[in-house]
Order: sequence, then C-alpha cells, then structure tokens
Amino acid sequence: MKRKIQNILNLFCAVVTGSLFLTSCAEHKSQDKIMSEERVIPAIKTDTATLATGCFWCTEAIFQRLKGVTKVISGYSGGKVPSPTYEEVCTGTTGHAEACQVIYDPTQISFDELLKVFWKTHDPTTLNRQGNDVGTQYRSAVFYHNEFQKERAEHYKTLLDSSGIYNRPVVTAIEPFTNFYSAEDYHQDYYNANPNQTYCRLVIQPKIEKFEKLFKDELKVGNGE
Repeated sequence: MKRKIQNILNLFCAVVTGSLFLTSCAEHKSQDKIMSEERVIPAIKTDTATLATGCFWCTEAIFQRLKGVTKVISGYSGGKVPSPTYEEVCTGTTGHAEACQVIYDPTQISFDELLKVFWKTHDPTTLNRQGNDVGTQYRSAVFYHNEFQKERAEHYKTLLDSSGIYNRPVVTAIEPFTNFYSAEDYHQDYYNANPNQTYCRLVIQPKIEKFEKLFKDELKVGNGE
C-alpha cells in the first residue's frame, strides 16, 4: 500500500514538474517573439563641421540652438602645438583658432545651412579680429573635413565677395582640418552656464538675439537645450 501511494505521489510530481517546464518554455518563447518583434531604432548617422567665428563661447551658443545640431564642443583647431591650454592659445603663438566642432544630423540640417548661419553671425571681413577680440586665435575659418565641405565653403565665400554685401573682401580662411583639441571643461556650454557673466550679457546675448530673429524657423524647441 505504501509503495502504491509513493508511486502515485511520484507520478503526480512528474506531471506537475512537466507542466511547469512546458509553461516556462512557452513563456520564454513568447518573450523571445515579443523581443524579436520590437522595432529596432537605427543610430543617427551624424556629420561634423569645424567652424571658427571668433570667441568660441559665441560660436557654441549660436550653433547649439539650431535644429539638427546634436552637440557642440568648444576647442582649438588649426595650430601646430599639441594639446594647447587656453592660456597658450590666448598668446596667439600656437597657431590655433578658437573653434567649435558642430556635430549634426544631415537629415535635419545641411552643411550649406550651417555655412549660412556661420557667415551671418560674425564679421568675415576683419582679419584676425571679432569686435574687441584681437589675434590669430580669433580668425574667421572653416576647417573642411572633405572635398565637399571645401567646395561649398569656397563657393559661398566667392558668392559673398561678389555680392557687394560687404565693403571689404571676405577674409575667412578655408583650411583643411588637421586637428581639434577640446577646450577645458569650464569653457563647455559656457553661455548657458553663465548667462549673467558680463561678457555673456554684453557680447553674446545681443548676438543670440539677432541670430534668433534671422533664423527663428531653424531653432530648436527650448533653444539651447
């Protein structure tokens, strides 16, 4: 009798265990199916423009407000001294320009559109100078990454020169990209972090206000976010 009861219990346990195993497998297959059916979102393929319009605080504050621009990094480009400090660049002896790496989504904003903003938000006719900022580190420059960028930059520079918009020739340097060194952390996102700083209020803010009027349809929602 005891053996019979034990056999029944063993059979019951086998049935229950089997049921649990089948249920677990079914759930696992169902989860796999759900996961395989989830829509795969492809990564955004970005491009890079390296632009110099004088003080990089101004350049950064303007370009980071454009739709399609995913990131702007302030730094130094076009010089021969590796990993320069801000103090070294300020001497004007390193050959670097204060510049920004503008990372953008070309499906939302084109390189031509970036150039349009570039030339309309600084004075490209003052050699090594923007306002009171004087020195080779403040030169107007496009550091092209490929032949397409070179061709477009030269094309628009020629158009500007022949348009008669300026009384003086456009002196923007169009140079091959050779290097870029990120500036110190405190330079990054400078205007947004220091809107009440004197230079930001007196120099950058008026430029941003003018830019936002000219390019109101190209601005991000929330602007500098």
